[in-house]
Amino acid sequence: MRLGIDFGTTRIVAAAADRGNYPIVAFECPDGAAREWAPPLIAVHEGRRLYGWDAWAAQGGEGATVIRSIKRVLASSGPETLVDLAGETVRLGTLLSELLAWLKDALLNRSSLPRRGADSLEVLLGVPANANSNQRFLTAESFRAAGFHVLGLLNEPSAASIEFSHRLGADGLSVPQRILVYDLGGGTFDASLVYRDGQTHVVEATESIPTLGGDDFDDVLASLALEKAGLAEERDAMPQGEEFLLLEECREMKESLHPNTRRLMIDLDRVRHGWPVAAVPVAEYYEQLAPLVEETLHATADLLDRAPASAPVTLYITGGASELPLVSRMLRERFGRRVKRSAYTRAATAIGLAIQASAHAPAALRERFTRFFGVWREAEEGRVIVFDPLFEQGLELPAPGAPPLSRKRRYMPAHNIGHFRYLECSHRGPSGEPAGDITTWDEIRFPFDPRLAAVADLDRIPVERSGEAARQLIEETYSVDSSGSVTVVIANLTAGYRREYRLGRWAAAQKTIRRTQTPVRARKRAASR
Repeated sequence: MRLGIDFGTTRIVAAAADRGNYPIVAFECPDGAAREWAPPLIAVHEGRRLYGWDAWAAQGGEGATVIRSIKRVLASSGPETLVDLAGETVRLGTLLSELLAWLKDALLNRSSLPRRGADSLEVLLGVPANANSNQRFLTAESFRAAGFHVLGLLNEPSAASIEFSHRLGADGLSVPQRILVYDLGGGTFDASLVYRDGQTHVVEATESIPTLGGDDFDDVLASLALEKAGLAEERDAMPQGEEFLLLEECREMKESLHPNTRRLMIDLDRVRHGWPVAAVPVAEYYEQLAPLVEETLHATADLLDRAPASAPVTLYITGGASELPLVSRMLRERFGRRVKRSAYTRAATAIGLAIQASAHAPAALRERFTRFFGVWREAEEGRVIVFDPLFEQGLELPAPGAPPLSRKRRYMPAHNIGHFRYLECSHRGPSGEPAGDITTWDEIRFPFDPRLAAVADLDRIPVERSGEAARQLIEETYSVDSSGSVTVVIANLTAGYRREYRLGRWAAAQKTIRRTQTPVRARKRAASR
């Protein structure tokens, strides 16, 4: 059984590839309902670790500790990153693999997934538009550790563009077209400019706001409701269980909004017995949300400005948070008739992934590096440090099954040990230096001096100049596959030895991620564009 899985910040959505159909998978929930998503939640309650819908059911319980939005830490984490969970320090890799093992069991035993051939789940996974390679690798490895067979990874908005093309049918594919996918989800906003020519989809540019989504809309409504009830000062002291119940009440009321709604009635008695019903005027709610939505419009306009003027661009709207009437209204006011809305705003990405995963799907998507990837190097005999961009921004990744891209470097070193520090950046300055959004990625050490070739742990040996190392010829060979994973082989060609590294942040020392009591307030969130 092949699936497309959108592992979102606040929801996991799966769609199956079933003989040319791509049904959304519904999960059986503890309250007896069936929902077309699963929460990526991790909880500890009464000494037990719970995941998914089991964690959801425990959130309102007294003494429950819950980790939400774990996807947001993946870009700066690895399997060895530690998470403080109810007084216990647990590896992030362990938590992710256990969460995804729960997902696999739920798919096989507590969902609408057709059982035919479902013992082996082959999945194509979505990743954010600007996901760094560390996040791509960690996502894929966590699914593999949970027992999924990972076919590959695709940019989430790009997968949504495949769903759009599929909906057009054969007649709509005859004319080349650019699609700007506006994806406003529960925790993030992503946009991609995709060029479609026939069955081929090429990602040309991306923009992202990783800390803006429907969760922020819920948070704004929660603050307004407490303010209207005269309880604003209560929020900072609310236990986690009550915070969950407040945000859940606000989410449900937000999702019930329609264009003619004038007032939202928030039942605070659901949060704490005896609290009143708070009436929040929709106009006041929208007034506070408008600056947040405006951020996404700025990012979208920036992306449109980068599109060639030779052909019109269709603006395709996906993501659960985009269902809010205010979002549609502001988009149409800014961009006019070009706006098209997916019939499956919450599942377009998963459906596109399932279409791509299907053995019969002819659509092809070519991904590109969304950032510069490279390494710091010494220059001028160690007097200055320069950035060596190994893979340029915009470089097209190889298609699945095609040979990897390769880059080589050769030199005579000056030190006994090579200490390589890798990073990604969104821009480069006038002198080629990393600029914009810079992500520290990984560190590795390689023994240039052949007398250290047998030493496994080089961390305790000081890096110093070495005459013996200066006589060695070193070659670095970098390879990147269709999913964006980078491997490097470093060889001492003179002495005849080599080491291979699959690059990722987990090779370096990890900091501990500590759970915050409540989500970051939208009104305090700094713009991240």
